[in-house]
Amino acid sequence: MKTFRYIPLFWLILFASCAKTPEIDDATMLDGDRIFDLSLSQPENFLISARYPVPDNEQKNIPVIIAAHGYSATTFEWDELREYSDSTRTFLVSQVLLGGHGRSYQDFKESTWKDWQMSIRDEYEKLSDMGYKNIYLAGSSTGCPLIINMVKSGFFDNLTKPNKIFLIDPIVVSSNKSLTLVSALGPVLGFAITEMTNGEQGKWYTYRPYQSLNQLMDLIDLTRKDLQAGITLPEGSGLKTYKSISDGSADPVSAVLIYRGMRNADGSKTEVEMVDSKLHVFTRLSGRDGVTTSDRALQMHVFREMESVMISD
Repeated sequence: MKTFRYIPLFWLILFASCAKTPEIDDATMLDGDRIFDLSLSQPENFLISARYPVPDNEQKNIPVIIAAHGYSATTFEWDELREYSDSTRTFLVSQVLLGGHGRSYQDFKESTWKDWQMSIRDEYEKLSDMGYKNIYLAGSSTGCPLIINMVKSGFFDNLTKPNKIFLIDPIVVSSNKSLTLVSALGPVLGFAITEMTNGEQGKWYTYRPYQSLNQLMDLIDLTRKDLQAGITLPEGSGLKTYKSISDGSADPVSAVLIYRGMRNADGSKTEVEMVDSKLHVFTRLSGRDGVTTSDRALQMHVFREMESVMISD
């Protein structure tokens, strides 16, 4: 999830009659009808279930991590982890495209958070049914509450259990308090506008329809309630949360709520690491402006730690 801005109320009222729908440039915006996430046309390059549909015994034992991106993003958010895995050849990355994402603005507008989650569920079920024995999950931003909900719902009960779940900058409480106004102002506003760099064009939605923002709020509200009630991980599964200490999208208290609300099967606490970063989804550096040496070192620290867990289990 990227930072977005609303039109101030004064201008909102002034422009309400002429801003019913966003002005979409099909040639440059993901919101249009020409640019789509490549995973839709080349699933074998993104999904392990499509690349190795009939795995041999050796492939079944290779660690596979299903990586779920955030709200309004695309598979692009996990490209760098896949590139890292390609260089080490120690694990495989299955990049899922959330339902309703990577397509047109209208597709995004009409999707629900359960639609977003379905692609994660589908890929996990396929890998489990194919006999993959070492499955991991990684979520960034909104991908995290989607995965937390899968745990809460008992999704893994009759499937291969995930060895470990990695949460990167989970959003359970938003840093942007204007999100609380979506239900009231959304129908008048229609959409929010995303701020992005030139390198991010075509990989994120420029416009966030209020309907999808309402879905986001419904998801994180439900996640907070579930965490307050308590969530237990499946037997043999672990979880680690990595959270930027200063994040314009996900409030750091999100990590606290996960730490307090989720437990391992034996009742012990899950892991959490607060990292010195001001970036939301600090593991994704491609397309950003002003990336520092410290940013790259932190990204590599987390990738190597994830790899270490996967090859040692």
